[in-house]
Amino acid sequence: MSRTPSTPGPPGGRDRYARTLTPRPGAARVPGDPPAVAVAGGGIAGLAAATGLAERGVAVTLYERETVLGGRLAGWPVTLADGTHATMSRGFHAFFRQYYNLRELLRRADPALEMLTGLPDYPLRHRSGLHDGFRRVPRTPPWSALGFAVLSPTFGARELLRMSPAAALPLFDVRVPGVYQRLDDVSAHDFLASVRFPQAASHLAFEVFSRSFFAAPHTLSAAEMALMFHIYFLGSSEGLLFDVPNEPFPMALWDPLAHRLAASGVRLRTATPVERVDPLPDGGFAVADGSGTRRFDAVVLALDTSGLRTLVARSPHLADASWRAGIARLRTAPAFLVSRLWLDRPMAPGRPGFLGTSGYGTLDNVSVLNHWEGEASRWAARTGGSVVELHAYARPEDALREVEQKRLLDQLHQVYPETRHAAVVDARHAWHADCPLFAVGGYADRPTVRTPHPGLVVAGDLVRTELPVALMERAATSGFLASNALLERWGLQGQTLWTVPDRGRSAALRAVARWAGGRGRSASAADSQGY
Repeated sequence: MSRTPSTPGPPGGRDRYARTLTPRPGAARVPGDPPAVAVAGGGIAGLAAATGLAERGVAVTLYERETVLGGRLAGWPVTLADGTHATMSRGFHAFFRQYYNLRELLRRADPALEMLTGLPDYPLRHRSGLHDGFRRVPRTPPWSALGFAVLSPTFGARELLRMSPAAALPLFDVRVPGVYQRLDDVSAHDFLASVRFPQAASHLAFEVFSRSFFAAPHTLSAAEMALMFHIYFLGSSEGLLFDVPNEPFPMALWDPLAHRLAASGVRLRTATPVERVDPLPDGGFAVADGSGTRRFDAVVLALDTSGLRTLVARSPHLADASWRAGIARLRTAPAFLVSRLWLDRPMAPGRPGFLGTSGYGTLDNVSVLNHWEGEASRWAARTGGSVVELHAYARPEDALREVEQKRLLDQLHQVYPETRHAAVVDARHAWHADCPLFAVGGYADRPTVRTPHPGLVVAGDLVRTELPVALMERAATSGFLASNALLERWGLQGQTLWTVPDRGRSAALRAVARWAGGRGRSASAADSQGY
C-alpha cells in the first residue's frame, strides 16, 4: 500500500494530516469461481477481514468459538433477578475519533454512525482529590500538550522545571517501527521516571492510560506507551474525546454487521472453534473443526493470543519453525474484571457517564451506563435505579474472585458515596485473561500480517502492522490489511485505509529528537567499544 497525499482524508475525521493508504490497483470483483477463505475469529479483526474479502466476491467462512460475535466487545443475554431481560458484556470501550478504520467497518451497517454517541469529557479523578479532563484541552498538537500542562492541576511551575525535556524528545518523533527500536527495551514506568513527569500526573493521567493496555506501567513497553501518546495526543488533532455505543454491543454493532455479511454470502459459524489448520500440497489449507475438515484457498488467523498459540501448537506444519516459535513466545496480559451492577436508586446528579480513576486501589474506571446506553437507560427509568460498571485491570493470577468483586464495590462507595445506600438488584461479573501483553522487549516476537506462507495471514491487536494504530483500531486495521494481502494475490483491489500522521507534527522537534537519539546511539556504541 502507498501513501497518496492528494486523496481526501478519512471520512468524518478533522485531521488534514491524516495518512491515506491506497491499495494496489485491481479488479473490483472476482471474475469466475471465487477463492474460498476461512477466517478464524469473529472479533473486530476477523469481521474486518471477512468484510474486506466478501466485498470483492470472495467466498468467506467465518469461524467463531463463542456463540456470539464481537470478540472482546461481545455481549450476551442475561435475565436479572427482577425478571428483566438484559445484556452483559466484556465492558466499556471508548471509540476515539481517530479510529478511522474501525469506524469504516461500522459504517458498512450504519453509514451515519448513528449507533455512536459522544461523551462530553474524558474525566479523571485521583483519590487525593485531584481532577483532570480533556474537554477544554485544545485538540491540535502542540497546543494539546501545552494546554494539558497549563490546565492540569498536576503540572505546577516547580514540577515543570524538574522535568527533563531531553528525555521526553522521543515522544515528538514517533515513527513505526522506529519507536520500537528505540524504546521497546524500556518499561513505561522507567521512561516516565527518566522524563521526571510529576508524580501526580503519572498517577492521574499516564497510569490510567497505560492500564488501558491491561498491564501495569512496570511491565508495559515504553514504545507502546509512546505510540499511544502519539495516536491520542501528540500526533493527531482528533483529540481525546470519544464516542460510545448507544445500545449494547450486539444490538448496536455486531447484529447489523452480521446481517450485512450474511447478505454478502459470508457463512457465519458461531460456537465453532477451528481445531487445526494444515497446508496442502496444492497451496491450499485443510481447516478442521468439530464437525469435519474443509479445504480453503487461504486462511486468516484473527484470534486472541491464547487462541493463536493453541491453534498453531495443534498445527505443526503451518508456516515455518521460526514463525511458530515466535507465536509460542507470545504472552497474555493479566486477568481483568468487569463488574456490572443494577442498583435500586439513581446516582447523584452530575455524575459523568465515564470516569477514569487512580489511587482507589484496584478500581480503574466507573461507567454510569444509564447515562448513555439505551437498554440501561430504559431499565433505570422504569425502576428509578441506575446501572453502573466497574473495571479492574491487571489482576494477579492468585486473585480471589469474590474478594476482588467485593473490593471493587467498596471502592465504588469511595468514589460515589451515594452508592453506599443502594441495594444491588443484580450483579454480573466477567473475568477474562485474553488480551495481548505488550511487554518490555516483546515486539520482535509479535507476528506481522503476512507469514512465510502467502495464503496464511494474521490479524488482531497483537499484530505488528508498522502503522501508528493501537487497541481496537489496530484490530480493525490489521483485519483489512490481512484481506488486502490476499486480494492482492488474486488481482483484486483492496480497501483504502487511514491512520493518524505517521510522524511527529513539528519538523523542528523531530529533528532535535533524531539528533539526540543519534547522539545517544553513538555514545552507546562508543561505550561498548571501550572508548
